Amino acid sequence: MIFQVDDPKLVLREIKKLQPLNYNQFFWWRRFTTKTKPLPNNASFFDKIKNGDFEASHFYWQAKYCEMEINEKAEECNNDMQKFLEKHSVDLARRKKLWEDFEKDENNKLEDIKKNFISEFEMTGDDYENEVIEFGDTLENFYIYIRKTFETRLKPLKRRGRPRKLNL
Repeated sequence: MIFQVDDPKLVLREIKKLQPLNYNQFFWWRRFTTKTKPLPNNASFFDKIKNGDFEASHFYWQAKYCEMEINEKAEECNNDMQKFLEKHSVDLARRKKLWEDFEKDENNKLEDIKKNFISEFEMTGDDYENEVIEFGDTLENFYIYIRKTFETRLKPLKRRGRPRKLNL
């Protein structure tokens, strides 16, 4: 066994929730995607939360699944590492790419959550950090708590493009 996978049944159950992908030469290491598509950028923050756009990255479960497959293939090679590396170097590269995608996706989601909370409510980055550390529930409940605690912005932030026409 090369990689430690704590609960293979859990990994398989989570992989079954994902939708298989066809082969893509540009993203050859990805095998699955989520069944629900993310909402467009103009959707409200709360709608994105309810849709699951900020849920934990599915790349984690893909990487764990890949590690399970690597463990099985290592047993087939009778733990002869040279033979294993010659035959299954692609699987190791896939695992590496999936972990990189997981880290990138998780960081992007956390930054987007922070940016959306700060822009939608009258709060600073320090306020957000303090509230996140103290709160210990789901993101949807955290949004409701922040909505009750902080006031929403009355006027929208500056947008790009031509300003609205004034009717006199």
